[in-house]
Amino acid sequence: MAAPASAQATRTWVSGVGDDVNPCSRTAPCKTFAGAISKTAAGGEINCLDPGGYGAVTITKSMTISCPYTEGGALAGGNGITINDSATGTPGTVVVYLRGLDIFGVNPPSHGVRFVSGASLTIEDTVIRRFNAANSFGISFQPSSAGHLYVHNVTIADNGLGTQGGGINVQPTGTGTAQVTLQDVRLINNANVGFRAVTAVGNGAAGVTGLLDGVSVVRTTGGNASVGIQAFTVAGAPPATLMVVYSDISHNSGRGINSNGASATIRVAETNITGNATGVEANGGSSLKSYGNNRNDGNTSDGGFILPNIIQE
Repeated sequence: MAAPASAQATRTWVSGVGDDVNPCSRTAPCKTFAGAISKTAAGGEINCLDPGGYGAVTITKSMTISCPYTEGGALAGGNGITINDSATGTPGTVVVYLRGLDIFGVNPPSHGVRFVSGASLTIEDTVIRRFNAANSFGISFQPSSAGHLYVHNVTIADNGLGTQGGGINVQPTGTGTAQVTLQDVRLINNANVGFRAVTAVGNGAAGVTGLLDGVSVVRTTGGNASVGIQAFTVAGAPPATLMVVYSDISHNSGRGINSNGASATIRVAETNITGNATGVEANGGSSLKSYGNNRNDGNTSDGGFILPNIIQE
């Protein structure tokens, strides 16, 4: 008679001295995230027992990976963590939380976190760094349906190469749309772009909407291509609309904040923009609006906002 299959657990554990043949219990932990995920039930959680390098993983079901009180490392060539439920029976539905991780790129790296298909992704208390190949991003968020991204207390550093890649790229595909919230996020020394929202013809009508609250973008590099925060749309594309508040955009080798394309809009409030080659710049019929309470000064060229008709109290 065949032995009965083991039930998946709602909470599993990994350890630097574990083994993936184990059941991933607290007393018999697994060695890697990839080993634990097959033994974790949908909606369950993987925790780290001790500091360790737990490797890259692809997530196809709702779950949490949480290691806030120890070193939950993922040293990865290729993508560090991929979220993709497109091949499941219910694509565009998974909800994923990543918490307390150190995601580090090694040759050849792709993206730190890559989101292809799912309902939402939350990343908290995490460092994503050195995914520094051409076209590499710390976070590549490209939902193929309606997707939500929430990033809180995260450092994203040293990603991208030359005039390609960068910190965070939000770019829906097909009929996908994106709603993005960044709070207390540090984008440091990334190539080409710190944060970029892109829409193209053929995406969903809602495009991209984003709130960047308490975001620090420092030292994006890559010559004239570099920009701290950008909303970019092509002709006929759905809108990309960003609100930037209580943020610091400094020492970028190109533009601090840039809107580009007729359906691109960035609204800025209570934000410091200084030490950039150009403070703010609007191109291609886009809208770049200040609420009159920003500090855009000390750049090589400050540029200029389009001031909306708002009464200041």
